[in-house]
Amino acid sequence: MQPQPAFLLHKRPYRETSALVELLTLEHGRVRAVAQGVQRPGSRSRGRLQPFAPLHVTWVGEGELKRLRLMESRGAAALLAGEGLLCGLYANELLTRTLPVELPAGEVFAFYTALLDDLPRPDGRALALRRLEFALLELLDAAPRFTTPEGGELDPQARYRFESASRAFVPGEAGLDGRTLRLLAGGDWAAPGLAGPAKAVARAALAPLLGARPLRSRELMRQLAERRRSPSH
Repeated sequence: MQPQPAFLLHKRPYRETSALVELLTLEHGRVRAVAQGVQRPGSRSRGRLQPFAPLHVTWVGEGELKRLRLMESRGAAALLAGEGLLCGLYANELLTRTLPVELPAGEVFAFYTALLDDLPRPDGRALALRRLEFALLELLDAAPRFTTPEGGELDPQARYRFESASRAFVPGEAGLDGRTLRLLAGGDWAAPGLAGPAKAVARAALAPLLGARPLRSRELMRQLAERRRSPSH
């Protein structure tokens, strides 16, 4: 096979010197593989196989679990710290949890690549995350329909909440106003005042895909936010 552009999503030790890895690849989506010998001291591959570092990889195997053969660097890793690092960990955990194995995900790969460019900049993180999340929802046929369950238009003056069964919006006093939802439907999430609503809609739409088990990265972000609010900081 031709070398595939890829990023490491998750890695854990396997046997004595190997690792089980989850990769996001350009043409094959999420790939699970064994990286043999990568945990061995002095292994050249050990330094390459890091989160947020662009790779070229090849693998062999017919089953769900592959065996990596080639693993080369194709550039420097994104330099992330603090909130930017936690956002990157969230993206990795989200894709690991929701992407089916070997489902082609070229658009998700493109938005993930763009996300890594934006994460070092605080003003670019939220929008880049929303684009990745909505691309993932589209791929999984789980994207919100900015209509009523029957397909009707949303009333700008009414308030609505997301209904996961229909992927549409039903009247709800504690929900978002129809005008905001209609703006979100246009994809202009960078407009003033839309960052919070876009996050809320994305989180509601992703919830059925993630199930009851909480995301570890969200808990870490919550802890970071609490430390920042603490009087001692």
